[in-house]
Amino acid sequence: MAFLTRGHHPAFPTTPVSEVDLRKDAAIGILGGAWGWVFTGSRGQVFVAASPREATPSTGHREPSWFNGLVMTDEIAEAVAVLRAGGLVALPTETVYGLAADATNIAAVRRIFEAKQRPASHPLIVHISGADQLADWVTEVPPTARRLAERFWPGPLTLILPRGERVPAETAGGLATVAIRAPDHPLAQALLTAFGGGIAAPSANRFGSISPTTADDVRTELGDAIDFVLDGGPCQVGVESTIVQIVDHTPSILRPGGVSREQLEAILGEPVAVPATSPTPVPGQHPTHYAPRAKVVLVKAGQLISAAVRAHQQGHRVGVLIPPDVSDTALTTAHAQITVPESMQTYAHELYRFLREFDHQGCDLIIASLPQSRGLGLAIANRLTRAAGPRNDHGPATDL
Repeated sequence: MAFLTRGHHPAFPTTPVSEVDLRKDAAIGILGGAWGWVFTGSRGQVFVAASPREATPSTGHREPSWFNGLVMTDEIAEAVAVLRAGGLVALPTETVYGLAADATNIAAVRRIFEAKQRPASHPLIVHISGADQLADWVTEVPPTARRLAERFWPGPLTLILPRGERVPAETAGGLATVAIRAPDHPLAQALLTAFGGGIAAPSANRFGSISPTTADDVRTELGDAIDFVLDGGPCQVGVESTIVQIVDHTPSILRPGGVSREQLEAILGEPVAVPATSPTPVPGQHPTHYAPRAKVVLVKAGQLISAAVRAHQQGHRVGVLIPPDVSDTALTTAHAQITVPESMQTYAHELYRFLREFDHQGCDLIIASLPQSRGLGLAIANRLTRAAGPRNDHGPATDL
């Protein structure tokens, strides 16, 4: 099964997409010279959507028959039916997989909280297809917020805005504001367009645990609690969206994520603060979050080897995240070790997979150091710091 965007998809209005050959044993042929975005789900499905870049059909090929709309797969149609019936759908986005429900259906929203074992006071993010729908969900869009939405949507940026009447209090965690974004994933966009409404979707995992970046992660985390899993392959960004609030025309980052502080400042032409504590309850702010089963301990990069040796002597099965500039040749006591990529973009993409791998290897302690807090390093440092938060469980004593 596949879906094909033809003509001009709302998410990519300048990009014509032509007919495609979906044979997996041959190159994907895109007639008319237009480029397409092709990827494969974890179970071999092939999906095709418009590329965000503009493409012009070359001469010498027949012109495709353009029209506005989607040719939906059975999977998209089934996901829409589940949402309209008040069910839960695992939804791929560019950041992580979301646990999706109709944002206006209070009973369905309550099912999200039950499935995740999430406190009702933690607001959900409402997903829409684009900035043109903001007026349906919020009462005001400050000029700064409008500029950010026009630049980064669809994309990994969530805005905190005054909640409109259409958003139930349950979806917003009882707040007067709503967290809202437009995801940059072809299946998410296809589902939003076909559904015709907003979708509330926190990460599709148990509250506080590692966010899922593949459909198999979702199945492992939530199993039968989900009515339908829409498999879009691995997530491209790998960490959650950046959450921005604008108060008195001043923007601040309440959660670092897939859009960096430097990117925001480049657009706004002014500094963007990252407060130590969020003045507004937002997703991902629990003291312990994004956490594997293994305890996470943070040390300075130069102390990784000695910390691993001491932990091994204390009886731990140690996993170590080794920075690329630290030699691992002296590390002989680790039960498992992973050298992190030099690229922060790649590190963010792989971070949750690394943590899951340590759990899979049976580690009970993960030792890591924080990257520099610039670019996506700020988001990675935030996730590792939350993962290392206080635990209620008791294991072998750790004194590193």
